[in-house]
Amino acid sequence: MSVRLFAVATLLFVTACATPPPPPPTGGGKHVDASTAGSVSGRVTFEGTPPAAETLRMGVDKNCVQGAGPNPQSESVLIAPDGGLKNVFVWVKAGIDPAYSFEIPTKPVQLDQKGCIYTPRIIGVRAGQPIEIVNSDPTAHNVHALPMSNQEFNQGQPFQGMRMTQTFTVPEVMVRFMCNVHGWMAAYVGVVPHPFFAITDGSGAFDIKGLPPGTYTVEAWHEKFGRQSIQVTVAEKQAQTTSFTFKPTSQQ
Repeated sequence: MSVRLFAVATLLFVTACATPPPPPPTGGGKHVDASTAGSVSGRVTFEGTPPAAETLRMGVDKNCVQGAGPNPQSESVLIAPDGGLKNVFVWVKAGIDPAYSFEIPTKPVQLDQKGCIYTPRIIGVRAGQPIEIVNSDPTAHNVHALPMSNQEFNQGQPFQGMRMTQTFTVPEVMVRFMCNVHGWMAAYVGVVPHPFFAITDGSGAFDIKGLPPGTYTVEAWHEKFGRQSIQVTVAEKQAQTTSFTFKPTSQQ
């Protein structure tokens, strides 16, 4: 079966036909007082010998080669010259008072497929917030989400410009995305019950704003190097700082 026929077939097939899980609790109706809210910011770095860069073998699809350019590299590990680690998902894992309620955004977060690579590779979304998945490539893709707590889906996008919208209703960090047509494609989605999360930039920096005063467990997740947690106390109007350092997996 050709790549295009395969994608057309999978367009009609969605896995896990069970009833979707219920939406997350709405909270107790309490709202964060912006006049006393603080923040947690910092930097995630890598210490040690970085793993060798991985070249993506896209030769199976000439449209991917044309879109990605020569010698495309995997984005699974992106380390700045000074050690800053990009694409780390940092979020408040515990400590949020359940009395707080947070409005769920209705604007979708976009996950694109461009140059046969998911872009961005790491996204954060609220539980109940839509995700718009776009095929910007002149070739067929098959979007396959592999959650553990949410509903799995497996849907083809055989033509350029196609869009679909999916929603995860249960908090889950992280949900892995793959493509059944192009095995090197990967993305990860952090589904969070509140707005207190961030993704590190090219320098490894992150900033989580609007936190009510309290003591929190803040977790940093990286797809290759795992998870780290730290406890942080934020006073009224305090701009708290912290940091995470990842090492090669064998040294964690």
